[in-house]
Amino acid sequence: MNDFIKELKWRGMIQDIMPGTEEQLQKEITTAYVGFDPTADSLHIGSLVPILLLVHLQKAGHKPIALVGGATGMVGDPSGKSEERNMLSEEELHKNMIGIKAQLEKFLLFDPSLSNAAEITNNYDWFKSMSFLEFIREAGKHITVNYMMAKDSVKKRLEGENGMSFTEFTYQLVQGYDFYWLYKHKNCKLQMGGSDQWGNIVTGTELIRRKMGGEAFAFTCPLIKKADGGKFGKTEKGNIWLDAQKTSPYQFYQFWLNSSDADAVGWIKIFTFLSEDTIKEIIQRHEENPAERILQKKLAEEITSFVHGPSELEKAIETTQKLFSSTNASADSLTMEDLIGIDGIIKSEYDKDKIHTGIDVVTFLTETQIFESKGAARKMLQNGGISINREKVSDWQMQVNSKHLLHNTFILVQVGKKNYYLVNV
Repeated sequence: MNDFIKELKWRGMIQDIMPGTEEQLQKEITTAYVGFDPTADSLHIGSLVPILLLVHLQKAGHKPIALVGGATGMVGDPSGKSEERNMLSEEELHKNMIGIKAQLEKFLLFDPSLSNAAEITNNYDWFKSMSFLEFIREAGKHITVNYMMAKDSVKKRLEGENGMSFTEFTYQLVQGYDFYWLYKHKNCKLQMGGSDQWGNIVTGTELIRRKMGGEAFAFTCPLIKKADGGKFGKTEKGNIWLDAQKTSPYQFYQFWLNSSDADAVGWIKIFTFLSEDTIKEIIQRHEENPAERILQKKLAEEITSFVHGPSELEKAIETTQKLFSSTNASADSLTMEDLIGIDGIIKSEYDKDKIHTGIDVVTFLTETQIFESKGAARKMLQNGGISINREKVSDWQMQVNSKHLLHNTFILVQVGKKNYYLVNV
């Protein structure tokens, strides 16, 4: 077995760790779990760190369990939240569970012939038939209110304007019971998660100790933050999803490619499986010639290939080269095949008659839904942020007409430095 904790430490993936955790992992093949919240039918890149924890765990010879919280998803975790979340229906949860399960199966080895085959569990399976009275006897009796009130996630919410519902207050008991159930039925001795989960995880180890006299372990990884203080995994368009239908492999690749030097130095350790020596060498080469963006390119390639596979990575690189490698060249240099084959950028259709008679650029940008309003389109034009067929538009009264058609069919619109739209007329 590889030294799992040592591997995670140099990658910057450990924040809090319970005493004895390292010794437990060195002593025997250990079953460990991470919980995933089924609030959508796809995970996003914020979920990549817990996924990678499970992948590293399995590579080190231990057994991973991914717990998808069908029951806890109905309650909502207060950790790190300033207000209560909407509860999901059983139908929504079921749909989300199927989507998440399919994604996790891409990253972990579930082959039952393996001694450390991965498993997926759903806590709804053990909570659905449990009555409230049974739960407060089984879990509530063993954990004091004082203990629960001392948790940061509870304190912050109680001090806030909106307070905290009883439902959310009991969340740590529900999550704690998950750990107890997995310990009892699956011999699961370790729980991993984000640093905001520490309080909930420790409640689980306490429940195991008080109910069974057992010893369980825990560690958390830091929450990923951007160097500029912005939220990791969010763009102007929202979350970066792992589902190719929600975030195309090209857009996914672009997210990592456009990371800052400060972010990329940390992210290449966390989000790739490259060795420490290889990463040091890449960082050194990058520092010698930052303009080449060697670091960002390698990060984007590794993580896109891991999530979407090598063929989708190739398409993403191809699209990037077509759009960016010759931005000074006229858009006429793009062939019909190039334009049809550009994969992952946003495509829309527009009425040919309007183009033939001519339409002002602000109306065109709004009617193609590139902008939600004429005001937003006008503002971006005034800031010099719009190009049509690689020509910057400076006059917001300019007419878009048939002379702008590439191969009599397409208009290529660029918003800012990175966002391209292909309008099929």
